[in-house]
Formats: sequence, C-alpha cells, structure tokens
Amino acid sequence: MKTLFIICEGPTEQEFCEDVLKGYLSNVELKAPLIKHSGGGVVSWPTLLNQIIHHLNETDAYVTTFIDYYGIKDDFKYPSWEEGKKIANKEEKMTFLEQAMKNQINESSRYRFIPHLQLHEFETLLFCDVDVFKKWFESTELSNLKDLQDALEEFGYSPENINNSSKTAPSKRILKAVPSYDKVIAGNCLAMDIGLKKMLEMCPHFREWVQELKAID
Repeated sequence: MKTLFIICEGPTEQEFCEDVLKGYLSNVELKAPLIKHSGGGVVSWPTLLNQIIHHLNETDAYVTTFIDYYGIKDDFKYPSWEEGKKIANKEEKMTFLEQAMKNQINESSRYRFIPHLQLHEFETLLFCDVDVFKKWFESTELSNLKDLQDALEEFGYSPENINNSSKTAPSKRILKAVPSYDKVIAGNCLAMDIGLKKMLEMCPHFREWVQELKAID
C-alpha cells in the first residue's frame, strides 16, 4: 500500500482528512501533517516546496496539498501566480496554478505530487448543506442563516464559486451569518454531518482531487 501525505493548512483540514477522507481513501496509508513553519495558514512557496520534497523522498510516498487559494498572498512567490490571476474561469485558474506547482518538482518524482488548491477555502465545503448549522448552533446564534442559502442560490448552487471579494469569502459569509462560528471547533463537525458524498456532488474541483487520490495504486 502506498503512503499519501496530505499537507494540511491547519488543524481543521487535518481533522477532515483523518475523520472524513481517510475512510474513503482506503487505497493508501494516509498521513496528514500540518504545514511546517506556520502558526496556521498558508506559507510561502519556497517553504512549502521544501516540505513537499521532504515527504516525496520518504519511501516513494505520494504527496498532495490541502490549502486555501484564498489565503495565498501575492508575495508568497507561488509559481506562475501573476499569470494565473489573469484567468477568469476559476477551475481553469486552479488547474493552471496546480500544474505550475507540479512542474517545480523533479521530473523523476513529479508523478507522485498531486497539488491541490481548495477553491476558495475549507468553508466552501460547508455550503453544500447550510441546514447543518441548525444542529450545532442555537437559533439565537443564527442571526442571518438565510444569507448563506441566498449566496448558494446566487452562485448557481456551486459552492466553489462563492467569493467575489475579500469580504465575501465563504468564511466571512459564515461569520456574518453565524458570529460564534469557530473553524477549529465547529468546522470539521459540520463537515462530517454534511458528508463526503454531497461535497463530491457539488464541488467539481474538490471531486477531481479526491478522485485522483482514490486512483493511487
């Protein structure tokens, strides 16, 4: 059985890998280390690249990333970043940037690196079923829950498209609707209730990534 390292942006992504993805990806031995040299969040490309190469050198392991596109800054020096910003279609943009990341790896081990940028961030997945918030929060905490459903409708029931400014990222919308939301505490609980099946149905870029991981043999 192959080993798969999923380099996670933070503890919520790490728990998601352990609690949700691990059971589905029974074809690999899954390990979910956090990004090194980070207090939580994305790091510069040179820093992340060093960790990717380190894991690739561990007994022919496969390596992927589970980091938010939304959190990457212009000065983080991700490959082909400026060119990618010019691509309007979001899925095409992610595919372009991920391929640029992949091309940074030595050709002999490149096939074992499966880069993934979460569009736009982990909270995207929580829009797959906003009703689950009712199970985890008191009605008094859900000040504007309808706004989340309205956003989903506005973007054609495509959670990965929800974002049009720094103030309207999925997490910012959730915090506005549910002020007591805490990603580390509640994020993975909500995700587990929603379930992987619904996420794969509604988030095509996320689905393509998980399917590629499932195909590792």
